[in-house]
Amino acid sequence: METLANYINGEFTAPSSRNYLDVFEPATGQIYAQTPDSNSADVDTAVQAAAHAFGAWSTFSANDRSKILHAIADGIEKRLDEFAEFESRDTGKPLALAKSVDIPRAVTNFRFFADHILEFETESILGGNGSKNKIVQKPLGVVGCISPWNLPLYLFSWKIAPALAAGNCVVGKPSELTPYTAFKLGTICTEAGLPKGVLNIVHGSGQNTGSAITSHSEIKAISFTGGTKTGETISRTAAPQFKKLSLELGGKNPNIIFADCDFDTMLATTIKSSFSNQGEICLCGSRILVEDSIYERFRDAFVEKTNSLIVGDPNENNTDLGALISKGHLEKVLGYVALAEKEGGTVLTGGEKTLVNGRCAGGYFMEPTIIDGLSADCRTNQEEIFGPVVTLIPFSSEAEAVTIANSTQYGLAATVWSGAPEKANRVAEQIDAGIVWINCWMVRDLRTPFGGMKNSGLGREGGDEALRFFAEPKNVCTAE
Repeated sequence: METLANYINGEFTAPSSRNYLDVFEPATGQIYAQTPDSNSADVDTAVQAAAHAFGAWSTFSANDRSKILHAIADGIEKRLDEFAEFESRDTGKPLALAKSVDIPRAVTNFRFFADHILEFETESILGGNGSKNKIVQKPLGVVGCISPWNLPLYLFSWKIAPALAAGNCVVGKPSELTPYTAFKLGTICTEAGLPKGVLNIVHGSGQNTGSAITSHSEIKAISFTGGTKTGETISRTAAPQFKKLSLELGGKNPNIIFADCDFDTMLATTIKSSFSNQGEICLCGSRILVEDSIYERFRDAFVEKTNSLIVGDPNENNTDLGALISKGHLEKVLGYVALAEKEGGTVLTGGEKTLVNGRCAGGYFMEPTIIDGLSADCRTNQEEIFGPVVTLIPFSSEAEAVTIANSTQYGLAATVWSGAPEKANRVAEQIDAGIVWINCWMVRDLRTPFGGMKNSGLGREGGDEALRFFAEPKNVCTAE
């Protein structure tokens, strides 16, 4: 069993309390490592290291910071297969998915912000009164980045890369459920020449480590991705201290399918948007709204396609769905299936725990599940499940589809399928969501703003939005 360590001031260190948390491999249900359960003393040590490093790091040129971020990307890329194995073991996701999506995207995140910071120029505005205004972006100082368990390095890098590129020093906390790639990232950063203290990775629970980060008086901003309830807790702590907040929270995303869509393309993509990563992606479409004239055709084809998916050992090349993140989460998701049946829903396929033979006999596997017959306002259709469970809801008009789509507390993402561009865009404009895909899913340009409406979050990530979040604009006005 391996014992992980914090990465503080460029060194791997044990938690001051010597307290550790067990780390389980979801595919086997076995403990394979222990990660620090750091406390406020560890966080304070990391903050002081970051504050000390900030003076020098903030004076590095954008070009010099860019070179180091590219070197970090190089380091991950050279060890892509190894990092993918770490990520698959930590999360239970198929190894093929980690190799093709998670780790390559982490590389891309560092490269994107390494390049984008070079385009993030000082603005100049000539005033009508003869003044000249120069708007410069100054780094905040020490910032906190807290990432979730479903896409560990992918989302950790999505936060720390822009923070570092903008000239900040970071105290980061990965999920205690999936700490390993963040732990290994420390070695990559040292090899890349990142100065000591610029990035500090402190492991632990949300209750101990996370709360210490959000409440620390010297941390100027918090970027968090995770559940809405945790986001509320962070807001209550950080807002009175006037910290900048970026919160990417839950979703209950609608997938709206009109009868005039390209049926085959829609069906293939809807399988992915429903069950990729075991449905443990905040952008998955968990409510599938189907125009009533093609409802039965879609239902039957979708069930058939879903039944062909293979749930199994993440290390097998033909596995489509791996294990859910934990025993507790599996029980929660199965509990929602039971709730759906109590609410009058019919399980068309799935709904049960899956037994996988061999090394994965003790793993947390579940069948991909489709439910119909539920009202749009029932709990199953209102609450985030975050697993391989989708519901089918028929609609008869554009107005009804929009009403159902907007009927939850969430507003993160949506998908619209239609062969009529004017209609698709008309519907997209009426949906309360931070991102709407038309005839596609998970197509991302990293320059665009990303985030949610309503209870799905606060602020935006990506491109200039991320760099502006991690900076304080200053206007220097000169009278001509």
